[in-house]
Formats: sequence, C-alpha cells, structure tokens
Amino acid sequence: MPSTAPSTTAVQSTALLTDRYELTMLEAALRSGAARRRCVFEVFSRRLTGGRRYGVVAGTGRFLDALEQFSFGSGELDWLADNDVVDDDTLSWLRDYRFSGDIDGYAEGDFFFPGSPILTVESTFAEAVLLETLALSVLNHDCAIASAAARMTSAAADRPCLEMGSRRTHEESAVAAARAAYIVGFASTSNLEAGRRFAIPTTGTSAHAFTLIHDDERAAFAAQVAALGASTTLLVDTYDVAEAVRSAVEIAGPELGAVRIDSGDLVGLAREVRRQLDNLGATKTRIVVTSDLDEHAIATLASAPVDGYGVGTSVVTGSGQPTASLVYKLVARADGDHLRAVTKASPGKIGHGGRKHAVRRHGPDGVAVAEVIAAGAAADTFEPAEGDRPLLVPLVRGGDVVGREPLETARSRHSELRAQLPAEALRLQPGGPAIETVFIEEVGR
Repeated sequence: MPSTAPSTTAVQSTALLTDRYELTMLEAALRSGAARRRCVFEVFSRRLTGGRRYGVVAGTGRFLDALEQFSFGSGELDWLADNDVVDDDTLSWLRDYRFSGDIDGYAEGDFFFPGSPILTVESTFAEAVLLETLALSVLNHDCAIASAAARMTSAAADRPCLEMGSRRTHEESAVAAARAAYIVGFASTSNLEAGRRFAIPTTGTSAHAFTLIHDDERAAFAAQVAALGASTTLLVDTYDVAEAVRSAVEIAGPELGAVRIDSGDLVGLAREVRRQLDNLGATKTRIVVTSDLDEHAIATLASAPVDGYGVGTSVVTGSGQPTASLVYKLVARADGDHLRAVTKASPGKIGHGGRKHAVRRHGPDGVAVAEVIAAGAAADTFEPAEGDRPLLVPLVRGGDVVGREPLETARSRHSELRAQLPAEALRLQPGGPAIETVFIEEVGR
C-alpha cells in the first residue's frame, strides 16, 4: 500500500491488463440490466499452496496504483472497436468508466489462511467484475513471492537475505518481486528500478565475468577495491578459493567488507574461509553465500559461519509455487434493499457466501489460534472476543484510494505479526495451516 516515487514516464492505462470475458460479461449484463445490481466480490484462497502453513499478503499497494490507472482512453477504446470485442453501447459505457465503489482488504505484510477474505470489492456488478483479472494477477504473484520469501527470512533468522533474482524472471515481475520480498524482511535488492520506485536499498558488486576479463584475479580485485573501496564484497570462487581469499585480504587489507562464495559445498567452504580470514586478521570480514539458495538451503546453512544470503531464482519464482491460488468470487448481490449471500456449489469449490467480518483470534499468551470469519447475516451481529484483532482495513471509499501507506509500515507489520504465529508455523516441512479457519454463518459467535 505504499505510494510510489514520482515517475518521469507517462501514466499508462491498465484497463486492458484483463481477460476478454470480463468485457463480454459486462456487455451481456448491460443488456440484461444486471450490470447495475449492487454486489460484493471477494479475493480468497481455498487452500495454501505447496503444503505451506501460512500465506502473506503483498501487492495491495501495487493494485491500488493500478486501479487509479484503470480507465479506457481513446487508444484502448479504438482497439476494442477495431477487434469487435464489445458492442457500441458497451464502448460508450467504458468511455466513462471509473470505479466508484468501496474496497476493504487485509493490510500488506499480514498473514492469510484458507478462506481469508484478503480483498473485498463492493460496487455495481459492472464496475466490480472488470477488476477481477487485475486484482488476481497482482495479488497472486506478489502474495506467492512474499509467502516464499517469508520462509527464507524466517530460516535466515537474524542474518540478512539479499534479493538478486532479476535475471530469472520478467523485467516487471522482477520489480514486483523485490517489493514483495522487502515487505517480509529481505534487506536489499539488486534491482535498481525497484530501488527507484520503492526506495528499497540496492546492493551489488561484481560477477565472475569481471574477474575473467582481467589478466588475473589479483588485478580484478585491485580494480574493484580501487573503484569501490575496501568495504566491497569480493567474489572468491572463480578459481581457487583459498588463494583468492589470501589475495583479497592482501589487496583490501583486514578491513575487507565481505567475500562471496557462489558454488561448491557452501557449508564446508564457509567454515574454511572463516578460519582463513580470521588467521589473516580479517576477523570482521563477512561471508556472503549465493548459488541457487532457497529456504531449505538457507536452513541447512544455519550452523555455518555465514553472514548473509543472496537469493535469486527461488525468491522471484515463489520457490516453486509461483501463484497463491487466489480466486475472485461473487459472494453477495442486492436483493431489494439488502445484500443476499450467493455462492456456487461446484464439487470441490464450495464457498462461503455473504460479506465477511474477519478477525484473528489470539490466546492469553498473544499467540494466534484461529482465523474467525463471520459471513452474511452473522457478520452484521458478530462481536469480537477478547484477543480478537480485526483484519479488514479500508482501502478505497467511493472510488478514492484511502489505504496507502509507506512500504516500511508493511515491513514492520509483518515482523510484528510473525512473532504472534505459533511455533509450528515456521516449520519448513509440508503441513496444514498453522491456525484453523472458523466460519460463523449463523447469528452469534
């Protein structure tokens, strides 16, 4: 939910970042009269992907930015007309489109579980249905990245994780991934555009190519130290690691900032390099390891004398789970002056209709024990118990964004709320959700 830095590039409409059936449903609903019916859509996940024990909300701020750019200008309308996507009456309606409804959602950095209504969109059917693909494409990606990255920072404990996966994904996905990873505790990113847009600290020094282009390793190290200072990080596994460490300390001195190991037996090499650095007097020189790390590899390195982890492919691909399996479903529609709960009854896809009121219930020790969700009529009369924390916050009112916040706020929130999860939530082995989801669909608790 952060505001982004001012951009010198022109604002581009996000209206066509959608599926065709959103517009064809709109056309048919305009003809039937259903387009004007008040309704509630909800984003939730029926299950957590990959046997994970929690999910993390991320991407809400990006969605709010995209929502403000969701309008149909002449370019978009001309393309729709030229390709016979919708009829003239629908084009006329789209010309004046601006979302005017309300949106609530879980705050970025918070956790979610099966059934959690992490985004609730209330408006006319016509206005709300158009947002399905946009909301899901942003939230499915960012929540998946954040959920994976949170497991990595948890496994790393107090050692920093550095995001460096830009070369392993789409260029815009790389920027979004850096943002999501930062929310859950990554210390920095290698991606300069992410640094510019979101004020995330950036980091990076050199690759093996820099060493190979020089006549020898010592020349490469000398050039890097001359340019970046003794506090730089030198990559020591291009040739012989022990010889490289010796040369690095000779050239940079005992104040060498760090060495990076990018291959081999990382646990064994880290121990050997630590001993060598200490013997050479470089006791404060840090050891950073890279090389296809994921949360499991990071956990394996917990006993090694490692000071930081550079993570690439696994973080930008959700560590094998590139989507959060979120869906956008109609849960209520107007019936006279009231909203009536609706839900489909497809096998395996049964939902809980009605607008929701969601709280996280905590025990006397402050540890979360359940996600309690009151639905439909129960939501109107639900009274939180002691220790319940309301989860939905206002994001949009009357079409205006009201829920932006600095990225650092989401980052701090995640750190605070992680400490409230039960211990089993932090296990990396596949398992069920860390807390149960309790639905209340009758009046009362």
